[in-house]
Amino acid sequence: MNPADLDEADPSRGGAIPRLDFNPPEERVPGFEIIDLVTLHERRRRRRRRSRLDAVHRVDFHTLTLITEGSGEHAIDFVAYPCRPGTLLWIRPGQVQRFMRPTTANGTHLLFTPAFPPHSSSADRLVNEWYGPACWQLGASPEYAVLSTLLGQLRAEYGRPVYTVSSEILQLLLATVLLQIDRLPHPDGGGAHAGGEVYARFRAELERSYATTRRAADYAHRLGYTVKTLTRACLAATGQPVKHVIDGRVALEAQRLLAHTDEPVATIARRLGFPEATNFGKFFARHTGGTPGAFRLAHQGRQ
Repeated sequence: MNPADLDEADPSRGGAIPRLDFNPPEERVPGFEIIDLVTLHERRRRRRRRSRLDAVHRVDFHTLTLITEGSGEHAIDFVAYPCRPGTLLWIRPGQVQRFMRPTTANGTHLLFTPAFPPHSSSADRLVNEWYGPACWQLGASPEYAVLSTLLGQLRAEYGRPVYTVSSEILQLLLATVLLQIDRLPHPDGGGAHAGGEVYARFRAELERSYATTRRAADYAHRLGYTVKTLTRACLAATGQPVKHVIDGRVALEAQRLLAHTDEPVATIARRLGFPEATNFGKFFARHTGGTPGAFRLAHQGRQ
């Protein structure tokens, strides 16, 4: 990712949060880059007048960061995660994030597009699961050692003379990294695996349709399940019934738009399927504990 793009990226249509394409300054392998986190911040400092790496933004690619030294915080979808040696962060396309200052954290920072991992492997499924965990605290565990070794192998291959770098080796090593991450315990217990195929299909449909329907019966009908089946899968994966999962996705998008755009509340309400702004306000207060206006003021005031 080229940090200078943070200022140059125009908010997408309708005042949405700026989205960044994959555009490293010296791309050696299309769709893939691996660098130190400190290097990313050095790029920002070299472009101080133009770059705002600490600005809130979305990216259209994946980033994996394994912290190896120092400390800091990284905010992902309104949750600030403490970063220390052994912290693993996975930010997926579409998530809202912000590098928080000051920070002394350093580590391996891996960027890849959704198209880069081999589609013939199980890693392809993981790349498309936008709802997976964002942070694991591995400490000095065996899992940390395994991931650190694999990332070291990725860096060694990526650092070879450009004419000898193998995209296929990088793809296979990346797939191995993703599959190792898939083995990690879910930070909050449960996890997508606990919900099985039912939960995976439901979450994919939810991402397509959360702005058009919040009725559990609609999702059940479209997927060919009963509401009870969807509820069982959601309880296993998240500890929440299906209606709470649906409403949580809508509330998250509302928070993103309120905090990081200038769209009127009524416009956001219509975008999320609420004909009346008053109904949206009641929904938002029920799920976040405050009004849309108060949330916007609190979060835009921090930027």
